[in-house]
Amino acid sequence: MSKLRIGIVVFPGSNCDHDTEFVVNSLPNTEAVMLWHKEHSLKQVDAVILPGGFSFGDYLRAGAIAKFSPIMTEVIDFAEKGNPVLGICNGFQILTECGLLDGALLRNINRRFISKHIFIRVENNETIFTSQYQRGEVLRIPIAHGEGNYYADDETLKKLQANHQIIFTYCDKSGNITPEANPNGSLLNIAGICNEKKNVLGLMPHPERASEALLGSTDGRKLFESLVKSFLVQTV
Repeated sequence: MSKLRIGIVVFPGSNCDHDTEFVVNSLPNTEAVMLWHKEHSLKQVDAVILPGGFSFGDYLRAGAIAKFSPIMTEVIDFAEKGNPVLGICNGFQILTECGLLDGALLRNINRRFISKHIFIRVENNETIFTSQYQRGEVLRIPIAHGEGNYYADDETLKKLQANHQIIFTYCDKSGNITPEANPNGSLLNIAGICNEKKNVLGLMPHPERASEALLGSTDGRKLFESLVKSFLVQTV
């Protein structure tokens, strides 16, 4: 059985690319393929991850310049064909900028960069990214962003709710969705959403930083395991 190839796109300013690479390579029968942003080929990968960081220094606004990188033409085509694309933090911002996900990520409501562990609740475990979680499961995951305040108009928010596209929400330790548990002002406490086909996921928390006990939490590892297991199911 050939290895599952997961591409990790590297932009100038990416700083979680090797963290993500480490996690991917620790998964059974899986290998990470690093993809420089100027490339015009995805090198026959099975899934793509846009990692966290500060692509192009977050000039203009986070993700606004990265969407013009040559490889994003390939990523958009890849996603539109139904293949898995995951955007983490800055990757989420890039996915909204290029139109693969609805809404936008605005400056945090307190206008400050926030770096700390928070809690999120799994709202939908029937996706290729969340199948190894339980619905309602509470995860302890770190965040590190200055523009994580999710915004969309009322019509879009209603669509996200109706189609079960809200995948993660900020909560307290007990799983309660409260204003106090919302670190950045995101509408509906949204921490992560997917597209209608549910093959593109963006989230602000960093699952790759919560994938081994040494880092203080393994709650993020199941996201990557879910993605890998989705391919095993397809090949059975």
